Amino acid sequence: MREGVQLTEVETGHRYEVFHTDCPARDVVDHVTSKWGIWVLISLRSSDFRFYELRDSIQGISEKMLAQTLRALVKDGLVWREVEPTTPPQVTYGLTEFGQDVGEPLSDLFGRITQRLSSQGAVD
Repeated sequence: MREGVQLTEVETGHRYEVFHTDCPARDVVDHVTSKWGIWVLISLRSSDFRFYELRDSIQGISEKMLAQTLRALVKDGLVWREVEPTTPPQVTYGLTEFGQDVGEPLSDLFGRITQRLSSQGAVD
């Protein structure tokens, strides 16, 4: 089947079968759309943050889940990580160009949802 999003060809001619369990693009999508991945990308669109600043900006996330989420997003090339050689080390995170591209529609989606909810009034 060659229709829909099941098969995507990138500029290099490499094909990604996104519904196949071995597809590397599927792992990135899973990380981006994870419970906390979305919030990390949306939060980092506004500013670069140190670890604890980022944790404080996303209410409800534990340090463990933030660390796991950041590790995955850094590995995927969506987030950069900079360690300053101080005692204790200061670690800053921000979005790569790829992360900005992926985060933009997530921010738009969040904006549309909150706009719709605010225009409907309180939701039960």
